[in-house]
Amino acid sequence: MKAESPPPLLARELIDFLQCLDVKAVPGPVSDIAKWCLLDALGCALFGSKQEWSRIMREEMLAEGARGSSTVVGHAQAFAAPAAALCNGTAAHGFELDDLLDEPIVHPGAIIIPAALATAESINASGARLLLGIIAGYETMNRIGLAMGLEPAHRGFHKTALVGPVGAAIASGVVMNLSSERLLGAAALACSTASGIKSFAAGTGGGMMKRMHAGRAAESGVRMAQLAARDFTAPPSAIDGRFGLLEVFGGKDIEPSALTADLGKRWATENVYVKVYPCCSWIQAAVQQLVALRGTRLLAPKDIAKIRIGVSAYAAKNNGAVAPPDIMGAQYSFPYCAALALTADPTDPAMYTEQASNDPARRVLARRVELYVDAEMEAAYPKHYGSRIEVHLADGKRLQSFVLDPHGMPADPVTEAERIAKFSRLAAPVLPADRAAEIIRKVRAVETLALVCELSALLRA
Repeated sequence: MKAESPPPLLARELIDFLQCLDVKAVPGPVSDIAKWCLLDALGCALFGSKQEWSRIMREEMLAEGARGSSTVVGHAQAFAAPAAALCNGTAAHGFELDDLLDEPIVHPGAIIIPAALATAESINASGARLLLGIIAGYETMNRIGLAMGLEPAHRGFHKTALVGPVGAAIASGVVMNLSSERLLGAAALACSTASGIKSFAAGTGGGMMKRMHAGRAAESGVRMAQLAARDFTAPPSAIDGRFGLLEVFGGKDIEPSALTADLGKRWATENVYVKVYPCCSWIQAAVQQLVALRGTRLLAPKDIAKIRIGVSAYAAKNNGAVAPPDIMGAQYSFPYCAALALTADPTDPAMYTEQASNDPARRVLARRVELYVDAEMEAAYPKHYGSRIEVHLADGKRLQSFVLDPHGMPADPVTEAERIAKFSRLAAPVLPADRAAEIIRKVRAVETLALVCELSALLRA
């Protein structure tokens, strides 16, 4: 009896496509959104560069003597490309403001852009190569994330950290203009660096671990691309073959066909979710609605009898901590974020610090928040991150609202003015306004830059 042939490996087809990308052939809207993704990630990295976890990571790299030519955003230092990617990825993912691809549930910007930028600086690449690396990296994270399915996340893996190293390796490899064989090798090597658990979302305090996941993924991808460039080899089946990334981390719902489905017709950058508030992605719709329901007037906890929020089963199970112990916990808590949205400004990062989340009146109000599984929200997840809201006021009035896609999702995208305002706000604590404005101009024309350092030099404090 003849043995069955193994299924075709689609990862090679995806990588061949990405290796051949050309700035002139990529659809204009795809390139335009990729530039906005670059600006958003740089803003997140600038703001995150001032956080304690970024300081620790930067000092650790300094102690190791990681000198080089790649910028550490917001600082004067320049490190070797892997170390710079580690620091910048940690900073960009450092305050829950970086972008997301909703259906695969992965954060691309905080990984792909630090990896591509650090690599581009290390080899004096052009802005066009940087842009292609970003597009290729987003495409990789989106397609592998979709192919992997939801089971890894439900088992407690952080999918961003599983898929991120491969995306970063592709981004770096495209910037380096590696051959298809070497690019496949870089991706395959990166598969063995996939890791990351979601204990930060258990409600007992997240510490700094999640911030590091994006940095480690970016660092791994850069290093694997560098090794592949030196002909360090790996099995070509490491993504979608036997004992490959999909089989090992995925479950019964893996979809290898997602690696190449509508390749060149559907693009990942067209589905990027730009965050408005510095909190977990599926809390954003609730915060948005609560702010709209209260209007310009802040409510006092005594004015509110109860808040009911209908969400997906996953969100109800994992985001219900009433008394978050730290910043990460506050950003992942529906009860805290709901109380914050009604009583203060949820766009202010200072409102997620331990001092703010320990506010006694806000903690009392958080205990009046009831999460429940809404059938419509459950059916829509993970393509939609909506919620259903009821606010029962102490005077007997009831306010109601429903949003399927929060502002910032492709169905309700942020405007160009909002993107610029977000970047300017995040950059303000680090850079003068004229420097921030020049960064915006450089990003908008990044494909015309002869050298990426024309942009990256502006990012140093």
